[in-house]
Amino acid sequence: MAKAGERILVTGATGIIGRHAVANLVAQGAEVHAVARDSLDQVSLQGAHIHRLDLLDRPATQALLAEIRPDILLHLAWITGHGRFWNAPENLDWLASSIYLIRGFVDAGGRRVVVAGTCAEYDPAAGHQSPLPETAPCHPQTLYGWAKHALHRVLAAYAEQVGLSYGWGRLFLLYGEDEPVERLAPSVVKAVLAGQPAKCSHGLQIRDFLDTRDAGAAFAALALSDVEGPVNICSGQPISVADFATRLALAVGRPDLLQLGALPDRPNDPPYLVGDPGRLNADVGFHPAVALEAGLNDTIARLRQQPGGRE
Repeated sequence: MAKAGERILVTGATGIIGRHAVANLVAQGAEVHAVARDSLDQVSLQGAHIHRLDLLDRPATQALLAEIRPDILLHLAWITGHGRFWNAPENLDWLASSIYLIRGFVDAGGRRVVVAGTCAEYDPAAGHQSPLPETAPCHPQTLYGWAKHALHRVLAAYAEQVGLSYGWGRLFLLYGEDEPVERLAPSVVKAVLAGQPAKCSHGLQIRDFLDTRDAGAAFAALALSDVEGPVNICSGQPISVADFATRLALAVGRPDLLQLGALPDRPNDPPYLVGDPGRLNADVGFHPAVALEAGLNDTIARLRQQPGGRE
């Protein structure tokens, strides 16, 4: 639980993780200040103090930090445009602005920062065939992965220098509420609901999927904990992309529309990428609450209700 009067600043608060993190923090008694650049959703951020802010605007960021003087910073914001974020030059802007944000947070009296890292920091060429612990070697293959990993290295050194408590949540794959339509789950479901072919890669890659509600709750738990350093935000449950997509198509009732192998694999896509949730479970004390079958059924139900969804 949050300490009485403790202020928590959450960036990326309207994102697919942020809104669930905010809800969990509010439920645990924290004074939550939710920051987003646009599309502020009053309903999903109920109970939080809402601030519209472009984190790339340094003077405005500094002014907000001086006004709020948060105790904890949960930094989830980053460039997230589907497909293009992997090597977008804007990753450098977000690296620089994140360093500035963290320094400003410390200057304003902040005591703990938790940042969203990524499984893309890990070395895909290491030939992993078992869940990755946080001690696994890191050697990213994308600018996004390098920018996140660079921020982690700088944050770790800075935290040690100034006595800052920090956590680094290495996020694995997500599915769930309000995903961009181009991502795997909504693209498959929307296609088969419309009676159209759902084209995928061969799907032999083994992945670790976590419902966005659990991801938000996990980051909230990490923020309120005293756990230091990297922590995998993951389910720890390996599943092939083909199996994941097949379960969706079966649940809709049109597995015949799933076309595995119709799309090329992404270059340098690792065959196995699954996290070891040991630290998340034992140290943070968090266990995912949404089983995969239930999460997929919820995803399908939401997509049926959207324009163009069909029974």
